[in-house]
This record gives sequence, structure tokens and C-alpha cells, in this order.
Amino acid sequence: MDIIRFIKDWTLPVAMGTGAVFYLIFAFTPQLDEVAMVMGPFFATILPLFMFLILFVTFCKVDFHQLRPVAWHAWVLLFQTLFIGVLMVLMLYPSLQSQAAEPPSSSLVPSSSKILMEALLMCIISPCATAAAVVTQKLGGSLEQTTTYTFLSNFLTVLLAPVCFPLIEKGSDITFWAAFTKILHEVFLVLVMPMLLAYVVKHRMKRLHQRIVAVRDLSYYLWACSLMIVTGTTVKNIVHAQVSVWLLTAIALLGLVICIVQFAVGRFIGHYFDHTQEAGQALGQKNTAFAIWLSSAYLNPLSSVGPGCYILWQNIVNSVEIWQYRKHGVSKNKNLQKSDKN
Repeated sequence: MDIIRFIKDWTLPVAMGTGAVFYLIFAFTPQLDEVAMVMGPFFATILPLFMFLILFVTFCKVDFHQLRPVAWHAWVLLFQTLFIGVLMVLMLYPSLQSQAAEPPSSSLVPSSSKILMEALLMCIISPCATAAAVVTQKLGGSLEQTTTYTFLSNFLTVLLAPVCFPLIEKGSDITFWAAFTKILHEVFLVLVMPMLLAYVVKHRMKRLHQRIVAVRDLSYYLWACSLMIVTGTTVKNIVHAQVSVWLLTAIALLGLVICIVQFAVGRFIGHYFDHTQEAGQALGQKNTAFAIWLSSAYLNPLSSVGPGCYILWQNIVNSVEIWQYRKHGVSKNKNLQKSDKN
């Protein structure tokens, strides 16, 4: 029972640890090479399915009539946009300086610094995670408000990514409309399709809908399974990254700083609207799987290490928040029981 309780309380770290350990076992055991070659593409194929199912189950619990923008959405979106703007200026300013001067043969921004900045950008420009609504619900927050922000955040990423990426990677063959339509297509498959299916099931297949909703924490444990796969992929990217340990350490530590800043600023904004949990998760919890795909497709592939490390930090924060919430709930129930006895 203690083991089961531990797994329930620390589901996310257990999922991440399991994913990392399994990858390392398969990577450094030559006898498992054939199995690894089969399982690698299999996990890459089923990951989008897990993301689809997580959202589908979550949307089955949503009151669609309450999906509307609220005031804190605008402030969080504004902060994210300004944060992206500041980082873009820091990335482009040395390049503009070098063009103004008579021309040096190479950029003033070393390649390692550029990879670092791109990795940090992906930790900021990445949209709100589809699982943020799951965590918000676990913490007693508004599922509908977080779900609404998830849509708005994805739309912001769809607008900003095609603008920012060509400025950073000028050698890449990318136009605004080509990037816009491709990213929009991914968002539609991952975000809109499960919502439409959930809407049909909720209003036309009520018996199936009741069975899905009756399974407690189903979306949470589906998310834990997807987290194992994503963590394994992240460890793979880090192990095979052809960069120095110092650069990987800098990406990881600065990713931690950005993670804390975004969670803290989100909670600070939400505090003024009495929605601290919702705004904190909305700004702090990122769709890192989507960010890894974006960075691999449009930026230096090594920049995917940034959102890969961000997975660890954001889920440590989530685990601590869930543990504190449960602890507070247990102590609150004990106090109520004592007062009833008195």
C-alpha cells in the first residue's frame, strides 16, 4: 500500500524516471539493439495518439458553454509576447550590429550561444500544454478557463513562430504562410479534433460519455504514460547531442530559471483575478512535445534539448503542487473530522 500511495503521490517523477531508465537500458545493452530498433518507431507513432486521448478525455469533462476568454488570459498572453520580443531582440541585436559595421567574416554570435538562445526561445514560445487543464483540475482550478487559454496560446504560437523562425535561421527555406499552414495543421490534429470528437460523444453518445467520465483520473494517467515516452526521447537527444557538457548544463539551468519565472509570473497575474492556479499552469506548463517538433523542423535540432529539459522542471513543479494540494486536503479533512467529534 505504501508503494501504491507513493506512485499516486509522485506519478510524474516516477513516469519520468521510468522513461529515462528504460531508454538507458536499451541504449547501453547491445543484446537489446534489435528490440530498440522496433520499439523506437512504435513509441514515436503512439505518442500523438496518447496526446489525442488525453485531450479527448479532458474535453469530455468540459462544459463547452463556459469556454470563453477572461481578463487574465489577455495579461498572460501579453507577458508571453513581450518575453518572446525581448529574447528576439537579444538574439538579433549582435547580428544587426555586425551588419552595420564593415563586414566581419563571421557572426558575432557564436554557434553555441545561438543554440542556447534558440533553446530558451522554445521554452517561451511553446504553447500551453494540452495537459495543463488536467493538472489544473487536479489542483481544484477551472478546467474551462485553462482549456480556453490552451486554444488562445496555440493560436499565438501559430502566429509568432512563422515570424520569429525565419529571422533566426535565415538560411532555412521557410515562408510565413508555409510555416503557418503546417503548424496550424498540427494544432488542428492535436487540439481541435479531440475537442470536436468529445463534443459529439458528450451530446450524442451519452452512455459512452458516462463511462469515460466515470474513470477517475484517466487523463492524468494517460498523460503519465505519454510523459514516459517524451522523457525517453529527451534523454536520447541529450545523450546524442554533439555539444559540450557546459552548453547542455547552461541550457538545463537557464531552462529551470525560465520555468520558475513563467510559473511565478502566471501565478502573480492570476492572483489579481482570483485564478492563481489556472494562470500559473497556463503560462508555466508548456507543450514540450510540440516544441521539440518545432525546434527540430525549423531551428537547430540541438535547440530541442531546451524544451526537453523543461519537461523535467515543469513536472517537478507540478508534482510538488499536486503533493501540497493533497496534503492540504488531507489535513483539512482531519480538522473537519476533529471538529465534528467535538
